[in-house]
Amino acid sequence: MKHRPLLVLFLSALFLFACSAPPASSTGSAKSLPLPPGAKTLTLAGGCFWGVEAYFERIPGVLDAVSGYANGQSDVASYETLKKTDHAEAVRITYDPQKVSAAELLIHFLRIIDPVSVNRQGNDTGRQYRTGIYYEEESLRLIAQDLLRETQKKYSQPLAVEVLPLKHFVRAEEDHQEYLARHPNGYCHINLNLAKEPVRVGGPYTKPQNLRERLSPQAFAVTQEGATERPGTSPLDQEFRPGIYVDVVTGEPLFSSDDKYDAGCGWPSFTRPILPKTLNRFQDLSLSMNRTEVRSSQSNAHLGHVFDDGPKDRGGKRYCINGAALTFIALEEMEAKGYGAWLPFVQNRPQK
Repeated sequence: MKHRPLLVLFLSALFLFACSAPPASSTGSAKSLPLPPGAKTLTLAGGCFWGVEAYFERIPGVLDAVSGYANGQSDVASYETLKKTDHAEAVRITYDPQKVSAAELLIHFLRIIDPVSVNRQGNDTGRQYRTGIYYEEESLRLIAQDLLRETQKKYSQPLAVEVLPLKHFVRAEEDHQEYLARHPNGYCHINLNLAKEPVRVGGPYTKPQNLRERLSPQAFAVTQEGATERPGTSPLDQEFRPGIYVDVVTGEPLFSSDDKYDAGCGWPSFTRPILPKTLNRFQDLSLSMNRTEVRSSQSNAHLGHVFDDGPKDRGGKRYCINGAALTFIALEEMEAKGYGAWLPFVQNRPQK
């Protein structure tokens, strides 16, 4: 009886260890993990999953990338049985949509694969190395189709990227998770340094000459002299149709209607830019205040300021922008005006 307290302590410690220990790997069966609040997922097949996983883990806004097997004949798979089960090596990406959009992630995907290669990427051949975009939301299908339609214009051969609903995703064996992080000299058919290069769409967007003649007096004063329009005077403040907002100087898209909201301040307000690299930020100490000025990275046009009082559930930022610095291109006009490549960035639109 005198050893009972020790026995109780031992059993308690064993119970706590069992409860806190991570679950065993569920190789060969689907594994579902809870998502962080607001996070989204997409599943991509781009050849050997070692490189695809390592690439996307380098993208800001990606929360997790997991190697696995997608869209085979059943929800059970393993590395040894891929040829029999017809699964594709794939990576399930969990991302913060307030930091990186699905369109931006798919542009990254298309830059690291050969989109016309059938059942082959790099030195790997076989059905398990086919390329695919597997969606769980209808909006992602539309984004993928828009991007592939633009990509097809660059090739004479038909694209070989399948776009299908995600039937199932089976997490790969632990030996395949973060493989290149553990084996830096391991085989990879992807140039991982591409992840550091910012995504660019369309263009080039160059600053024209004779801006004083090209722009309205107010647009010139705002973009070139740092003026601020009076609140409530821009018709773009209450413009909420689907479309994009472009730099009035160069025509480069800067914001999407997806990210516009009514802040009640009298100026067009957005929660984020359409792509991170389209804007530059500078400290502004004028008017006895400490603010962050926002300028277009291509034209250096003054746009407005960014504040930290935006919607918390959408990232917390408020890009307060002068309407005179922008031109609105409605969704139905984008293709005709040369902005077809930007359609994937307008997700909130009438469904086809």
